[in-house]
Amino acid sequence: MPLVTTAELVRDAADRRTGVAAFNVITLEHAEGIVAGAVRAARPVILQVSQNAVRFHDGAIRPLAAALRAVADEAGVDVSLHLDHVEDVDLVRRAPDAGYSSVMVDAGALPYSDNASLTAEQTRWLHEQGLAVEAELGYVGGKDSQPQSAHAPGVRTDPEQAAAFVAATGVDALAVAVGSSHAMTSQTAQLDLDLIASLREAVPVPLVLHGSSGVPDDVLRAAIEAGVVKVNIGTALNIAYTGAVREALAASETVDPRPSLTAARAAVADAVAQLLVVVAA
Repeated sequence: MPLVTTAELVRDAADRRTGVAAFNVITLEHAEGIVAGAVRAARPVILQVSQNAVRFHDGAIRPLAAALRAVADEAGVDVSLHLDHVEDVDLVRRAPDAGYSSVMVDAGALPYSDNASLTAEQTRWLHEQGLAVEAELGYVGGKDSQPQSAHAPGVRTDPEQAAAFVAATGVDALAVAVGSSHAMTSQTAQLDLDLIASLREAVPVPLVLHGSSGVPDDVLRAAIEAGVVKVNIGTALNIAYTGAVREALAASETVDPRPSLTAARAAVADAVAQLLVVVAA
């Protein structure tokens, strides 16, 4: 199917009071597995590529994006492309030509006034190009640029400040800090559901949860019911991917990478299909 926009998928999920999942892509096998899982679950999906993933591909934004567009064209579900956690302004400016329909402008590690100023400037430009914008307020944690713990005092998103930030920047979605953390390898995060509900009431745009791999399924579902719309998932797929590669390599001495990558792609599809039942019920 032709690509749809992230804004369409997020808006539809918000209207239906459910969630839409955005899965991190590093390799083509990630994308193929994600779409296969989405087709199996009969749910739409957002393929998102982070600035770190672009860096992994030697800073080239277009080749992977072109591959993702081709994967989406062959999919039997709606798929959008999102460029995630972008701190480099030059990379923001390359997003439209690469085919992304949305960008997360990540200035969350900066002081509030600098975050708001930079985000507003990039949002104006991206809107002129027809792209939707996500930003972050608060510290989710787990990234090198966010050294504070997700549970440190004062790092969670304040509803009043969030409302002011959205008004000042014009962003289309807001990633909030409510207890999750990036790069968690176990589902032990406990979210502040009351804070999510307060943020939903205060903020006129959809809420985004980063670090969702570390959230138990029942808590993740409760977070969506409380007001989260876009759910970002990355580490859970990498656990499935690398686990399958290790197992396949251990079982054979072949030098052909295809058996291990085939196993990785299948493991990603299984993880996605299971997660989509939780996120997009």
